[in-house]
Amino acid sequence: MEPDHKRPSGSTEYQLKKYLLLLATLVATVTYAAGLNPPGGVWQDTQDGHLAGDLILRDTHYHCYLAFYYCNATAFAASLVVCLLLLVLGSKTKAWAAALWVVMVLDLLGLMGAYAAGSCRDVFTTIYSSVIMSAIFTYIVIAFFVYVYSEKQDEDTAKHKRHDQHEDHNSSRYQAFFVCNTTSFVSSLLIIMLLLDKNLIISLPAKKLKSVRFVALYGFIVVALFGLVGAYAAGSCRELDTTTYVVCLIGAVLAYIFLQVAITRAITDNAPAWLQKIRKLFVEPKRDNEAKAAAQKKPRANDALEKARNLVILLGTLVASITYQAGLDPPGGLWPDDQDGHKAGDPVLLTTHPTRYKVFFYSNSAAFVASLIVITMVRSSSLLKQHTLEAAMLLDLFGLIGAYAAGSCRDVSASIYVVTLAGAVFVYVVIHIVFFTLDYNDKKKDANLLDSRREVLLLLAILVATLTYQAGLTPPGGFWSADDNLGHQAGFPVLLDNCPQHYRAFFYCNAISFMSSVALIVFLVNPNLYRPAIRCYALYVCMVAGMFGLMGAYAAGSSRQLRTSIYVLTLVAAVFAVVILQVVIF
Repeated sequence: MEPDHKRPSGSTEYQLKKYLLLLATLVATVTYAAGLNPPGGVWQDTQDGHLAGDLILRDTHYHCYLAFYYCNATAFAASLVVCLLLLVLGSKTKAWAAALWVVMVLDLLGLMGAYAAGSCRDVFTTIYSSVIMSAIFTYIVIAFFVYVYSEKQDEDTAKHKRHDQHEDHNSSRYQAFFVCNTTSFVSSLLIIMLLLDKNLIISLPAKKLKSVRFVALYGFIVVALFGLVGAYAAGSCRELDTTTYVVCLIGAVLAYIFLQVAITRAITDNAPAWLQKIRKLFVEPKRDNEAKAAAQKKPRANDALEKARNLVILLGTLVASITYQAGLDPPGGLWPDDQDGHKAGDPVLLTTHPTRYKVFFYSNSAAFVASLIVITMVRSSSLLKQHTLEAAMLLDLFGLIGAYAAGSCRDVSASIYVVTLAGAVFVYVVIHIVFFTLDYNDKKKDANLLDSRREVLLLLAILVATLTYQAGLTPPGGFWSADDNLGHQAGFPVLLDNCPQHYRAFFYCNAISFMSSVALIVFLVNPNLYRPAIRCYALYVCMVAGMFGLMGAYAAGSSRQLRTSIYVLTLVAAVFAVVILQVVIF
Protein backbone atom coordinates (compact mmCIF):
# COMPACT_ATOMS: atom_id res chain seq x y z
CA MET A 1 0.00 0.00 0.00
CA GLU A 2 1.76 3.10 -1.22
CA PRO A 3 0.22 6.45 -0.60
CA ASP A 4 2.02 8.04 -3.53
CA HIS A 5 -0.24 6.24 -6.01
CA LYS A 6 -3.40 7.49 -4.35
CA ARG A 7 -3.15 11.19 -4.69
CA PRO A 8 -6.14 13.23 -3.68
CA SER A 9 -8.18 14.71 -6.49
CA GLY A 10 -7.80 18.33 -7.39
CA SER A 11 -4.90 20.69 -7.80
CA THR A 12 -2.24 21.24 -5.19
CA GLU A 13 -3.66 24.67 -4.45
CA TYR A 14 -7.12 23.22 -3.85
CA GLN A 15 -5.74 20.62 -1.44
CA LEU A 16 -3.87 23.33 0.47
CA LYS A 17 -6.79 25.75 0.40
CA LYS A 18 -7.10 26.18 4.16
CA TYR A 19 -3.38 26.68 4.68
CA LEU A 20 -3.12 29.18 1.85
CA LEU A 21 -6.03 31.07 3.38
CA LEU A 22 -4.32 31.11 6.77
CA LEU A 23 -1.17 32.46 5.12
CA ALA A 24 -3.13 35.18 3.34
CA THR A 25 -4.92 36.18 6.55
CA LEU A 26 -1.59 36.33 8.37
CA VAL A 27 -0.15 38.70 5.77
CA ALA A 28 -3.32 40.81 5.73
CA THR A 29 -3.25 41.08 9.53
CA VAL A 30 0.34 42.24 9.86
CA THR A 31 0.24 44.59 6.84
CA TYR A 32 -3.04 46.23 7.91
CA ALA A 33 -1.70 46.86 11.41
CA ALA A 34 1.64 48.10 10.05
CA GLY A 35 -0.08 50.42 7.59
CA LEU A 36 -2.18 52.12 10.25
CA ASN A 37 0.64 52.16 12.82
CA PRO A 38 3.84 52.38 10.74
CA PRO A 39 7.38 51.89 12.08
CA GLY A 40 8.83 54.94 13.78
CA GLY A 41 5.51 56.05 15.25
CA VAL A 42 3.88 59.46 14.93
CA TRP A 43 4.70 62.95 16.21
CA GLN A 44 3.05 63.66 19.55
CA ASP A 45 2.73 67.44 19.09
CA THR A 46 2.71 70.13 16.41
CA GLN A 47 6.08 71.86 16.12
CA ASP A 48 9.15 72.27 13.87
CA GLY A 49 7.05 72.11 10.71
CA HIS A 50 5.21 68.84 11.36
CA LEU A 51 1.72 68.08 12.67
CA ALA A 52 0.76 65.87 15.58
CA GLY A 53 -0.17 62.44 14.28
CA ASP A 54 2.05 62.69 11.19
CA LEU A 55 4.53 59.89 10.51
CA ILE A 56 8.03 60.33 11.90
CA LEU A 57 9.55 57.97 9.33
CA ARG A 58 8.34 60.17 6.48
CA ASP A 59 10.25 63.16 7.85
CA THR A 60 13.43 61.35 8.88
CA HIS A 61 13.81 58.67 6.15
CA TYR A 62 11.53 59.66 3.29
CA HIS A 63 12.74 57.08 0.75
CA CYS A 64 12.48 54.27 3.31
CA TYR A 65 8.95 55.43 4.07
CA LEU A 66 7.94 55.36 0.39
CA ALA A 67 9.42 51.89 -0.09
CA PHE A 68 7.71 50.62 3.06
CA TYR A 69 4.37 52.18 2.18
CA TYR A 70 4.19 50.87 -1.39
CA CYS A 71 5.44 47.38 -0.48
CA ASN A 72 3.11 47.14 2.52
CA ALA A 73 0.08 48.35 0.56
CA THR A 74 0.88 45.93 -2.27
CA ALA A 75 1.19 43.01 0.14
CA PHE A 76 -2.08 43.96 1.85
CA ALA A 77 -4.00 44.23 -1.43
CA ALA A 78 -2.43 41.02 -2.76
CA SER A 79 -3.47 39.12 0.38
CA LEU A 80 -7.07 40.27 -0.11
CA VAL A 81 -6.92 39.13 -3.75
CA VAL A 82 -5.65 35.73 -2.58
CA CYS A 83 -8.62 35.47 -0.21
CA LEU A 84 -11.03 36.35 -3.03
CA LEU A 85 -9.40 33.83 -5.39
CA LEU A 86 -9.69 31.10 -2.76
CA LEU A 87 -13.44 31.73 -2.59
CA VAL A 88 -13.88 30.52 -6.18
CA LEU A 89 -10.98 28.05 -6.38
CA GLY A 90 -12.29 24.69 -7.53
CA SER A 91 -10.64 21.30 -7.66
CA LYS A 92 -9.97 21.53 -11.42
CA THR A 93 -9.61 25.25 -12.11
CA LYS A 94 -6.03 25.52 -13.38
CA ALA A 95 -6.37 29.13 -14.52
CA TRP A 96 -7.36 30.36 -11.05
CA ALA A 97 -4.59 28.22 -9.52
CA ALA A 98 -1.92 29.81 -11.73
CA ALA A 99 -3.20 33.30 -10.93
CA LEU A 100 -3.20 32.38 -7.24
CA TRP A 101 0.48 31.44 -7.28
CA VAL A 102 1.46 34.68 -9.03
CA VAL A 103 -0.44 36.81 -6.52
CA MET A 104 0.97 34.84 -3.58
CA VAL A 105 4.54 35.40 -4.76
CA LEU A 106 3.79 39.12 -5.12
CA ASP A 107 2.26 39.03 -1.64
CA LEU A 108 5.35 37.55 0.03
CA LEU A 109 7.73 39.80 -1.91
CA GLY A 110 5.75 42.86 -0.81
CA LEU A 111 5.86 41.65 2.79
CA MET A 112 9.62 41.17 2.68
CA GLY A 113 10.14 44.55 1.03
CA ALA A 114 8.02 46.30 3.65
CA TYR A 115 9.94 44.59 6.45
CA ALA A 116 13.31 45.52 4.95
CA ALA A 117 12.32 49.15 4.30
CA GLY A 118 10.63 49.63 7.66
CA SER A 119 13.28 48.03 9.85
CA CYS A 120 16.49 49.38 8.25
CA ARG A 121 17.97 52.70 9.33
CA ASP A 122 21.72 52.25 8.72
CA VAL A 123 24.33 50.35 6.70
CA PHE A 124 24.46 47.28 8.93
CA THR A 125 20.72 46.59 9.00
CA THR A 126 20.39 47.36 5.28
CA ILE A 127 23.16 44.95 4.26
CA TYR A 128 21.91 42.14 6.48
CA SER A 129 18.31 42.50 5.32
CA SER A 130 19.36 42.69 1.67
CA VAL A 131 21.43 39.52 1.88
CA ILE A 132 18.85 37.44 3.66
CA MET A 133 15.92 38.74 1.57
CA SER A 134 17.89 38.01 -1.61
CA ALA A 135 18.29 34.42 -0.46
CA ILE A 136 14.53 34.15 0.02
CA PHE A 137 13.87 35.69 -3.39
CA THR A 138 16.26 33.21 -5.00
CA TYR A 139 14.39 30.34 -3.38
CA ILE A 140 11.04 31.68 -4.61
CA VAL A 141 12.32 31.96 -8.19
CA ILE A 142 13.74 28.44 -8.16
CA ALA A 143 10.60 26.95 -6.62
CA PHE A 144 8.37 28.79 -9.08
CA PHE A 145 10.21 27.52 -12.18
CA VAL A 146 10.33 23.99 -10.79
CA TYR A 147 6.57 24.15 -10.25
CA VAL A 148 5.91 25.41 -13.78
CA TYR A 149 8.16 23.06 -15.75
CA SER A 150 8.23 19.87 -13.70
CA GLU A 151 5.65 19.07 -11.08
CA LYS A 152 7.32 15.79 -10.03
CA GLN A 153 11.03 16.62 -10.12
CA ASP A 154 13.18 16.40 -7.02
CA GLU A 155 14.01 19.71 -5.41
CA ASP A 156 17.13 20.45 -3.45
CA THR A 157 16.75 22.05 -0.06
CA ALA A 158 17.47 25.74 -0.30
CA LYS A 159 20.56 26.80 1.56
CA HIS A 160 20.67 30.29 2.90
CA LYS A 161 23.87 31.92 4.02
CA ARG A 162 23.66 34.57 6.66
CA HIS A 163 26.46 37.14 6.79
CA ASP A 164 27.20 38.82 10.09
CA GLN A 165 28.83 42.23 9.83
CA HIS A 166 29.56 44.72 12.55
CA GLU A 167 29.49 48.49 12.47
CA ASP A 168 31.23 50.52 15.09
CA HIS A 169 28.47 53.13 15.34
CA ASN A 170 25.74 50.55 16.11
CA SER A 171 25.13 49.28 19.60
CA SER A 172 25.77 45.58 20.02
CA ARG A 173 22.40 45.09 21.73
CA TYR A 174 20.47 46.58 18.80
CA GLN A 175 22.53 44.57 16.31
CA ALA A 176 21.78 41.38 18.23
CA PHE A 177 18.07 42.18 18.34
CA PHE A 178 17.90 43.02 14.64
CA VAL A 179 19.83 39.93 13.52
CA CYS A 180 17.81 37.57 15.73
CA ASN A 181 14.47 39.12 14.82
CA THR A 182 15.17 39.20 11.07
CA THR A 183 16.49 35.64 11.13
CA SER A 184 13.37 34.46 12.93
CA PHE A 185 11.13 36.29 10.47
CA VAL A 186 12.88 34.86 7.40
CA SER A 187 12.99 31.36 8.90
CA SER A 188 9.24 31.47 9.45
CA LEU A 189 8.75 32.40 5.78
CA LEU A 190 10.94 29.47 4.76
CA ILE A 191 8.91 27.13 6.97
CA ILE A 192 5.70 28.27 5.30
CA MET A 193 7.17 27.82 1.82
CA LEU A 194 8.48 24.33 2.58
CA LEU A 195 5.14 23.27 4.06
CA LEU A 196 3.32 24.51 0.95
CA ASP A 197 5.82 22.88 -1.44
CA LYS A 198 3.85 19.84 -2.57
CA ASN A 199 6.54 18.70 -5.01
CA LEU A 200 8.96 18.04 -2.17
CA ILE A 201 6.36 15.89 -0.42
CA ILE A 202 5.30 13.85 -3.44
CA SER A 203 8.48 13.15 -5.35
CA LEU A 204 10.97 12.07 -2.70
CA PRO A 205 11.29 8.42 -1.56
CA ALA A 206 10.12 7.56 1.92
CA LYS A 207 13.52 7.34 3.61
CA LYS A 208 14.91 10.38 1.86
CA LEU A 209 11.67 12.25 2.55
CA LYS A 210 12.00 11.79 6.30
CA SER A 211 15.61 12.93 6.44
CA VAL A 212 15.23 15.93 4.12
CA ARG A 213 12.00 17.23 5.61
CA PHE A 214 13.19 16.66 9.17
CA VAL A 215 16.39 18.62 8.63
CA ALA A 216 14.72 21.38 6.60
CA LEU A 217 11.52 21.96 8.58
CA TYR A 218 12.70 21.25 12.10
CA GLY A 219 15.99 23.00 11.46
CA PHE A 220 14.22 26.19 10.41
CA ILE A 221 11.77 25.85 13.31
CA VAL A 222 14.66 25.66 15.78
CA VAL A 223 16.34 28.65 14.12
CA ALA A 224 13.09 30.65 14.22
CA LEU A 225 12.48 29.88 17.90
CA PHE A 226 16.03 30.67 18.98
CA GLY A 227 15.93 33.84 16.91
CA LEU A 228 12.70 34.85 18.62
CA VAL A 229 14.11 34.16 22.07
CA GLY A 230 17.33 36.00 21.26
CA ALA A 231 15.41 39.01 19.97
CA TYR A 232 13.32 39.07 23.16
CA ALA A 233 16.40 38.85 25.37
CA ALA A 234 18.19 41.62 23.48
CA GLY A 235 15.22 43.92 22.97
CA SER A 236 13.33 43.64 26.26
CA CYS A 237 16.28 44.36 28.56
CA ARG A 238 18.65 47.30 28.99
CA GLU A 239 20.88 46.04 31.82
CA LEU A 240 23.24 43.08 32.04
CA ASP A 241 21.53 41.51 35.05
CA THR A 242 18.09 41.45 33.40
CA THR A 243 19.57 40.01 30.20
CA THR A 244 21.30 37.32 32.27
CA TYR A 245 18.00 36.55 33.99
CA VAL A 246 16.22 36.06 30.65
CA VAL A 247 19.03 33.85 29.32
CA CYS A 248 18.95 31.75 32.51
CA LEU A 249 15.19 31.32 32.10
CA ILE A 250 15.77 30.08 28.57
CA GLY A 251 18.39 27.63 29.80
CA ALA A 252 16.07 26.38 32.54
CA VAL A 253 13.27 25.77 30.04
CA LEU A 254 15.61 23.89 27.68
CA ALA A 255 16.93 21.80 30.58
CA TYR A 256 13.38 20.94 31.60
CA ILE A 257 12.48 19.90 28.05
CA PHE A 258 15.52 17.61 27.70
CA LEU A 259 14.90 16.17 31.16
CA GLN A 260 11.27 15.43 30.36
CA VAL A 261 12.22 13.74 27.08
CA ALA A 262 14.85 11.61 28.82
CA ILE A 263 12.47 10.55 31.61
CA THR A 264 9.68 9.76 29.14
CA ARG A 265 11.94 7.57 27.01
CA ALA A 266 13.29 5.77 30.07
CA ILE A 267 9.79 4.99 31.34
CA THR A 268 8.57 3.91 27.90
CA ASP A 269 11.53 1.58 27.27
CA ASN A 270 11.87 0.02 30.72
CA ALA A 271 8.38 -0.18 32.19
CA PRO A 272 5.74 -0.79 29.51
CA ALA A 273 4.13 -3.69 31.39
CA TRP A 274 3.29 -1.91 34.64
CA LEU A 275 2.15 1.17 32.74
CA GLN A 276 -0.37 -0.99 30.89
CA LYS A 277 -1.60 -2.41 34.19
CA ILE A 278 -2.08 1.07 35.62
CA ARG A 279 -4.01 2.07 32.51
CA LYS A 280 -6.35 -0.89 32.92
CA LEU A 281 -7.18 0.24 36.44
CA PHE A 282 -8.58 3.52 35.12
CA VAL A 283 -9.98 2.46 31.74
CA GLU A 284 -12.24 -0.59 31.54
CA PRO A 285 -11.78 -2.55 28.29
CA LYS A 286 -15.51 -3.11 27.86
CA ARG A 287 -16.37 0.53 28.17
CA ASP A 288 -13.52 1.40 25.87
CA ASN A 289 -14.77 -1.02 23.23
CA GLU A 290 -18.34 0.22 23.61
CA ALA A 291 -17.20 3.78 23.12
CA LYS A 292 -15.30 2.82 19.96
CA ALA A 293 -18.30 0.94 18.58
CA ALA A 294 -20.60 3.88 19.28
CA ALA A 295 -18.17 6.23 17.57
CA GLN A 296 -18.11 4.02 14.47
CA LYS A 297 -21.90 3.91 14.31
CA LYS A 298 -22.28 7.66 14.38
CA PRO A 299 -19.64 9.18 12.09
CA ARG A 300 -21.93 11.96 10.91
CA ALA A 301 -22.80 13.03 14.44
CA ASN A 302 -19.14 13.06 15.41
CA ASP A 303 -18.29 15.07 12.31
CA ALA A 304 -20.97 17.62 13.17
CA LEU A 305 -19.65 17.88 16.73
CA GLU A 306 -16.12 18.37 15.47
CA LYS A 307 -17.23 21.16 13.13
CA ALA A 308 -19.11 22.83 15.97
CA ARG A 309 -16.05 22.50 18.19
CA ASN A 310 -13.80 24.07 15.57
CA LEU A 311 -16.28 26.91 15.14
CA VAL A 312 -16.37 27.61 18.87
CA ILE A 313 -12.57 27.52 19.11
CA LEU A 314 -12.20 29.96 16.21
CA LEU A 315 -14.76 32.40 17.58
CA GLY A 316 -13.45 32.07 21.11
CA THR A 317 -9.91 32.78 19.98
CA LEU A 318 -11.09 35.80 17.98
CA VAL A 319 -13.03 37.33 20.86
CA ALA A 320 -10.40 36.58 23.50
CA SER A 321 -7.53 38.07 21.48
CA ILE A 322 -9.19 41.34 20.47
CA THR A 323 -10.94 41.97 23.80
CA TYR A 324 -7.74 41.28 25.74
CA GLN A 325 -5.80 43.83 23.70
CA ALA A 326 -8.66 46.35 23.84
CA GLY A 327 -8.89 45.99 27.62
CA LEU A 328 -5.18 46.70 28.07
CA ASP A 329 -5.17 49.55 25.55
CA PRO A 330 -8.63 51.16 25.90
CA PRO A 331 -10.00 53.73 23.44
CA GLY A 332 -8.96 57.29 24.22
CA GLY A 333 -5.59 56.28 25.61
CA LEU A 334 -4.23 56.77 29.13
CA TRP A 335 -3.34 59.89 31.11
CA PRO A 336 0.43 60.52 30.97
CA ASP A 337 0.66 62.28 34.36
CA ASP A 338 -1.18 63.17 37.59
CA GLN A 339 -3.19 66.37 37.28
CA ASP A 340 -6.75 67.76 37.39
CA GLY A 341 -7.99 64.98 39.67
CA HIS A 342 -6.86 61.97 37.63
CA LYS A 343 -3.87 59.65 37.99
CA ALA A 344 -1.25 58.70 35.42
CA GLY A 345 -2.24 55.47 33.68
CA ASP A 346 -5.99 55.94 34.17
CA PRO A 347 -8.18 55.74 31.04
CA VAL A 348 -8.87 59.15 29.53
CA LEU A 349 -12.32 58.05 28.39
CA LEU A 350 -13.30 57.29 31.99
CA THR A 351 -12.74 60.95 32.87
CA THR A 352 -14.17 62.59 29.76
CA HIS A 353 -17.06 60.18 28.99
CA PRO A 354 -17.62 57.97 32.07
CA THR A 355 -20.90 56.40 30.89
CA ARG A 356 -19.48 55.55 27.47
CA TYR A 357 -16.38 54.05 29.06
CA LYS A 358 -18.42 51.88 31.42
CA VAL A 359 -20.50 50.54 28.53
CA PHE A 360 -17.32 49.72 26.65
CA PHE A 361 -15.60 48.20 29.67
CA TYR A 362 -18.45 45.94 30.76
CA SER A 363 -19.26 44.80 27.22
CA ASN A 364 -15.61 44.12 26.42
CA SER A 365 -14.93 42.37 29.74
CA ALA A 366 -18.04 40.21 29.50
CA ALA A 367 -17.08 39.12 25.99
CA PHE A 368 -13.52 38.34 27.10
CA VAL A 369 -14.48 36.28 30.15
CA ALA A 370 -17.24 34.43 28.29
CA SER A 371 -14.86 33.52 25.47
CA LEU A 372 -12.34 32.09 27.95
CA ILE A 373 -15.06 30.02 29.62
CA VAL A 374 -16.30 28.76 26.26
CA ILE A 375 -12.78 27.76 25.17
CA THR A 376 -12.27 25.94 28.47
CA MET A 377 -15.53 23.98 28.11
CA VAL A 378 -15.24 23.25 24.39
CA ARG A 379 -14.48 19.57 25.00
CA SER A 380 -17.94 19.02 26.50
CA SER A 381 -19.98 17.12 23.90
CA SER A 382 -23.25 17.65 25.77
CA LEU A 383 -22.91 21.43 25.65
CA LEU A 384 -22.08 21.26 21.95
CA LYS A 385 -25.08 19.04 21.20
CA GLN A 386 -27.37 21.47 22.96
CA HIS A 387 -25.73 24.40 21.09
CA THR A 388 -25.10 26.12 24.43
CA LEU A 389 -21.56 27.18 23.60
CA GLU A 390 -22.55 28.47 20.17
CA ALA A 391 -25.29 30.56 21.76
CA ALA A 392 -22.75 31.94 24.24
CA MET A 393 -20.45 32.90 21.37
CA LEU A 394 -23.30 34.74 19.67
CA LEU A 395 -23.82 36.73 22.86
CA ASP A 396 -20.08 37.45 22.77
CA LEU A 397 -20.43 38.88 19.28
CA PHE A 398 -23.25 41.16 20.38
CA GLY A 399 -21.01 42.23 23.26
CA LEU A 400 -18.37 43.15 20.69
CA ILE A 401 -20.91 45.26 18.83
CA GLY A 402 -21.78 47.13 22.03
CA ALA A 403 -18.14 47.67 22.97
CA TYR A 404 -17.28 48.87 19.47
CA ALA A 405 -20.23 51.27 19.33
CA ALA A 406 -19.30 52.75 22.72
CA GLY A 407 -15.54 52.93 22.25
CA SER A 408 -15.06 53.90 18.62
CA CYS A 409 -16.90 57.24 18.73
CA ARG A 410 -17.64 60.08 21.15
CA ASP A 411 -21.20 61.16 20.22
CA VAL A 412 -24.56 59.39 20.35
CA SER A 413 -25.39 59.78 16.66
CA ALA A 414 -22.23 57.95 15.57
CA SER A 415 -22.94 55.12 18.02
CA ILE A 416 -26.48 54.79 16.68
CA TYR A 417 -25.07 54.67 13.15
CA VAL A 418 -22.73 51.82 14.08
CA VAL A 419 -25.49 49.72 15.64
CA THR A 420 -27.84 50.49 12.74
CA LEU A 421 -25.24 49.15 10.31
CA ALA A 422 -25.40 45.73 11.94
CA GLY A 423 -29.19 45.71 11.75
CA ALA A 424 -29.10 46.76 8.10
CA VAL A 425 -26.79 43.87 7.21
CA PHE A 426 -29.06 41.36 8.96
CA VAL A 427 -32.15 42.72 7.19
CA TYR A 428 -30.42 42.65 3.80
CA VAL A 429 -29.30 39.03 4.14
CA VAL A 430 -32.75 37.86 5.26
CA ILE A 431 -34.48 39.67 2.37
CA HIS A 432 -31.93 38.31 -0.08
CA ILE A 433 -32.51 34.75 1.14
CA VAL A 434 -36.30 35.08 0.99
CA PHE A 435 -36.46 36.45 -2.56
CA PHE A 436 -33.69 34.40 -4.18
CA THR A 437 -34.35 30.94 -2.71
CA LEU A 438 -38.11 30.64 -3.25
CA ASP A 439 -37.87 28.04 -6.01
CA TYR A 440 -34.74 26.26 -4.84
CA ASN A 441 -34.95 22.54 -4.06
CA ASP A 442 -32.60 21.58 -1.27
CA LYS A 443 -30.17 18.85 -2.28
CA LYS A 444 -27.75 17.03 -0.06
CA LYS A 445 -25.17 16.65 -2.83
CA ASP A 446 -23.82 20.16 -2.42
CA ALA A 447 -23.60 19.99 1.39
CA ASN A 448 -19.84 19.36 1.38
CA LEU A 449 -19.26 22.18 -1.10
CA LEU A 450 -21.30 24.59 1.02
CA ASP A 451 -19.44 23.56 4.16
CA SER A 452 -16.11 24.14 2.42
CA ARG A 453 -17.16 27.61 1.30
CA ARG A 454 -18.48 28.31 4.75
CA GLU A 455 -15.06 27.59 6.27
CA VAL A 456 -13.41 30.04 3.88
CA LEU A 457 -16.00 32.73 4.59
CA LEU A 458 -15.67 32.17 8.33
CA LEU A 459 -11.90 32.59 8.30
CA LEU A 460 -12.21 35.75 6.21
CA ALA A 461 -14.89 37.17 8.50
CA ILE A 462 -12.74 36.47 11.56
CA LEU A 463 -9.79 38.18 9.86
CA VAL A 464 -11.81 41.32 9.07
CA ALA A 465 -13.42 41.47 12.51
CA THR A 466 -10.05 41.13 14.23
CA LEU A 467 -8.47 43.93 12.22
CA THR A 468 -11.33 46.40 12.30
CA TYR A 469 -12.26 46.02 15.99
CA GLN A 470 -8.85 47.08 17.26
CA ALA A 471 -8.41 49.72 14.54
CA GLY A 472 -11.79 51.26 15.34
CA LEU A 473 -11.01 51.54 19.05
CA THR A 474 -7.48 52.91 18.51
CA PRO A 475 -7.52 54.79 15.17
CA PRO A 476 -4.33 55.75 13.29
CA GLY A 477 -2.57 58.84 14.60
CA GLY A 478 -3.46 58.11 18.22
CA PHE A 479 -5.30 60.36 20.68
CA TRP A 480 -4.67 63.76 22.22
CA SER A 481 -3.07 63.21 25.62
CA ALA A 482 -4.39 66.47 27.15
CA ASP A 483 -6.54 69.51 26.48
CA ASP A 484 -4.73 72.48 24.94
CA ASN A 485 -5.39 76.08 23.91
CA LEU A 486 -6.05 75.10 20.28
CA GLY A 487 -9.31 73.38 21.16
CA HIS A 488 -7.99 69.81 21.16
CA GLN A 489 -9.64 67.57 23.74
CA ALA A 490 -7.98 64.70 25.56
CA GLY A 491 -9.08 61.27 24.35
CA PHE A 492 -10.23 62.48 20.92
CA PRO A 493 -8.50 61.16 17.77
CA VAL A 494 -5.67 63.33 16.46
CA LEU A 495 -6.63 62.46 12.89
CA LEU A 496 -10.11 63.92 13.44
CA ASP A 497 -8.66 67.40 14.03
CA ASN A 498 -5.79 67.34 11.55
CA CYS A 499 -7.47 65.47 8.66
CA PRO A 500 -11.23 65.34 9.35
CA GLN A 501 -12.13 63.99 5.91
CA HIS A 502 -9.58 61.19 6.19
CA TYR A 503 -10.86 60.31 9.65
CA ARG A 504 -14.52 60.22 8.61
CA ALA A 505 -13.70 58.04 5.62
CA PHE A 506 -11.69 55.73 7.88
CA PHE A 507 -14.40 55.61 10.55
CA TYR A 508 -17.30 54.78 8.23
CA CYS A 509 -15.37 52.28 6.11
CA ASN A 510 -14.00 50.55 9.20
CA ALA A 511 -17.45 50.42 10.83
CA ILE A 512 -19.03 48.97 7.68
CA SER A 513 -16.32 46.33 7.47
CA PHE A 514 -16.59 45.37 11.15
CA MET A 515 -20.37 45.13 11.22
CA SER A 516 -20.47 43.17 7.96
CA SER A 517 -17.99 40.65 9.31
CA VAL A 518 -19.81 40.24 12.64
CA ALA A 519 -23.14 39.74 10.87
CA LEU A 520 -21.45 37.25 8.57
CA ILE A 521 -20.17 35.25 11.54
CA VAL A 522 -23.64 35.20 13.11
CA PHE A 523 -25.15 33.74 9.94
CA LEU A 524 -22.34 31.21 9.51
CA VAL A 525 -23.08 29.65 12.90
CA ASN A 526 -26.47 28.19 11.88
CA PRO A 527 -26.56 25.71 8.93
CA ASN A 528 -30.21 26.57 8.27
CA LEU A 529 -29.14 30.16 7.62
CA TYR A 530 -25.75 29.94 5.96
CA ARG A 531 -26.60 27.24 3.40
CA PRO A 532 -29.36 29.19 1.61
CA ALA A 533 -27.40 32.43 2.13
CA ILE A 534 -24.34 30.96 0.40
CA ARG A 535 -26.44 29.51 -2.44
CA CYS A 536 -27.97 32.90 -3.26
CA TYR A 537 -24.61 34.70 -2.78
CA ALA A 538 -25.95 36.94 0.00
CA LEU A 539 -22.96 36.18 2.23
CA TYR A 540 -20.59 36.75 -0.67
CA VAL A 541 -22.01 40.25 -1.05
CA CYS A 542 -21.44 40.90 2.66
CA MET A 543 -17.90 39.56 2.41
CA VAL A 544 -17.04 41.72 -0.60
CA ALA A 545 -18.53 44.76 1.16
CA GLY A 546 -16.38 44.01 4.19
CA MET A 547 -13.27 43.67 2.01
CA PHE A 548 -13.87 47.00 0.28
CA GLY A 549 -14.58 48.64 3.62
CA LEU A 550 -11.27 47.27 4.86
CA MET A 551 -9.45 48.63 1.83
CA GLY A 552 -11.15 52.01 2.21
CA ALA A 553 -10.21 52.21 5.88
CA TYR A 554 -6.63 51.30 5.04
CA ALA A 555 -6.45 53.95 2.30
CA ALA A 556 -7.90 56.67 4.53
CA GLY A 557 -5.96 55.78 7.67
CA SER A 558 -2.52 54.97 6.32
CA SER A 559 -1.90 57.89 3.95
CA ARG A 560 -1.84 61.66 4.43
CA GLN A 561 -0.68 62.66 0.95
CA LEU A 562 -2.40 62.60 -2.43
CA ARG A 563 0.38 60.57 -4.05
CA THR A 564 0.14 57.63 -1.66
CA SER A 565 -3.66 57.80 -1.56
CA ILE A 566 -3.82 57.49 -5.36
CA TYR A 567 -1.65 54.37 -5.22
CA VAL A 568 -3.90 52.71 -2.65
CA LEU A 569 -7.02 53.67 -4.61
CA THR A 570 -5.43 52.10 -7.69
CA LEU A 571 -4.95 48.90 -5.70
CA VAL A 572 -8.60 49.08 -4.63
CA ALA A 573 -9.59 49.36 -8.29
CA ALA A 574 -7.47 46.29 -9.06
CA VAL A 575 -9.20 44.30 -6.32
CA PHE A 576 -12.56 45.50 -7.64
CA ALA A 577 -11.57 44.28 -11.12
CA VAL A 578 -10.77 40.85 -9.68
CA VAL A 579 -14.20 40.74 -8.04
CA ILE A 580 -15.95 41.69 -11.30
CA LEU A 581 -13.94 39.05 -13.17
CA GLN A 582 -14.95 36.43 -10.63
CA VAL A 583 -18.62 37.40 -10.93
CA VAL A 584 -18.51 37.18 -14.74
CA ILE A 585 -16.68 33.83 -14.87
CA PHE A 586 -17.95 32.17 -11.70
